[in-house]
Amino acid sequence: MNDQPHDQFLTRRDALKGMLCGAAGLALADQASVLAQAAPRKPKAKAVIQIWMWGGPPHTDTFDPKPDAGYDYCGPFRQALDTNVPGIQVGQMLPRLAQQADKYSIIRSMTHGVNGHETASYIVQTGHKPGGRLVYPSLGAIVSKFRGYDAGYTSLVPPYVVLTRAQGRFDEAGFLGPRYKPFVTGGDPNARRFAVEGVVSGNITDDRQKKRRELLHSLDSLKLATPGHPVTAQLGTTESKAYEMILGDAGKLFDLSTEDNAIRQRYGRNTFGQSCLMARRLVQAGVPFVTINYGGWDTHKQHFEAMRRKLPQMDMAMATLLQDLEEHGLLDSTIVWWSGEFGRSPKVAWPGPWNGGRHHFGKCFSAALAGGGFKGGQVVGASDATGENVAERPVYPPDVLGSICELMGINPDSPLPNPRGLELSVMPSGKEFGEGGGRLKEIM
Repeated sequence: MNDQPHDQFLTRRDALKGMLCGAAGLALADQASVLAQAAPRKPKAKAVIQIWMWGGPPHTDTFDPKPDAGYDYCGPFRQALDTNVPGIQVGQMLPRLAQQADKYSIIRSMTHGVNGHETASYIVQTGHKPGGRLVYPSLGAIVSKFRGYDAGYTSLVPPYVVLTRAQGRFDEAGFLGPRYKPFVTGGDPNARRFAVEGVVSGNITDDRQKKRRELLHSLDSLKLATPGHPVTAQLGTTESKAYEMILGDAGKLFDLSTEDNAIRQRYGRNTFGQSCLMARRLVQAGVPFVTINYGGWDTHKQHFEAMRRKLPQMDMAMATLLQDLEEHGLLDSTIVWWSGEFGRSPKVAWPGPWNGGRHHFGKCFSAALAGGGFKGGQVVGASDATGENVAERPVYPPDVLGSICELMGINPDSPLPNPRGLELSVMPSGKEFGEGGGRLKEIM
């Protein structure tokens, strides 16, 4: 029999406890290591506003005009506007943005070659081609993870917000899971009251909400019978947070009636204009990723009629957003990313049934980037004389996404946790799409 004291021996329970504690410590250390690797330097940007042009905006009618290509390519938009940056022109329907060109850079050589909405949306938002068993997360989910919940984000407003409709073309969170999915507001910020889903009811006043809560408490016999019980206490905490979103400062964030009417008019009294204003309020409140899902760009038929309605709204709201961010001291810390899943065919489909339409076009299209460390007044890449092919400096979706990650202080080459334990990085390189490419160092 061993003469050493009993407290010098480990029981099976002690050993198991030590193993579990050690495993937990390693898991926490691994998580801390992942977060540390994902933040290689102090970020220049604190937030991203993504203007998602659902359906595919026409690059030759917006940021890559081709006035010399002829009527079969230009249609009635035969002019290009000089901007406040010598040598840079934009389409004739963007006069306000023409005067803000010093604030943004244009990429005229975006490419991935895919013409299907779902697949192209997935590629532009995640940087990955579809296929295999993994569904990759969008940039919004990546930011939500590394600049949101896993980085100490405590606001009641989720770190990834979509205004106003779900994008519906892919799973934004991918394998990261529902914790990193966006909060989709619903409603219309241009309505008399912005009825944010689950937060604001357009037909119920705040006073009535308070009275409903008081009635609920008076009828809650379980809580009254079990004061101090941990379960009811937890339910009470959850309820308090919910009502803080409805009646407290978090809920008031969505109340655009508190904005001066003049600024609301500057943005434009329409859904997109007020969504841009709402996006400014959200990043001002510390939300790190906001998507404005701006639909109506899938113009196979009667394209130019639609553009005469859509482009003035876009021009007014986006130009005002850039000015307003600057006036609030937010442009230097907020990236504004304008893009759709692809462009539209430069050659116009004049015969019926299209009657002057433009079709899906993933071979060559445009994007725009402003703020948060991106230089303004620059053009990256070029298309050919008709806008149908990349002429120089191809830029692939992961090049853009990786550049945004860098400016957000997220190392795009760091490990990305995944359910299969594979060696994955936050963002891939663009090599799977073609030769050339690379992150946007010339405008960073």
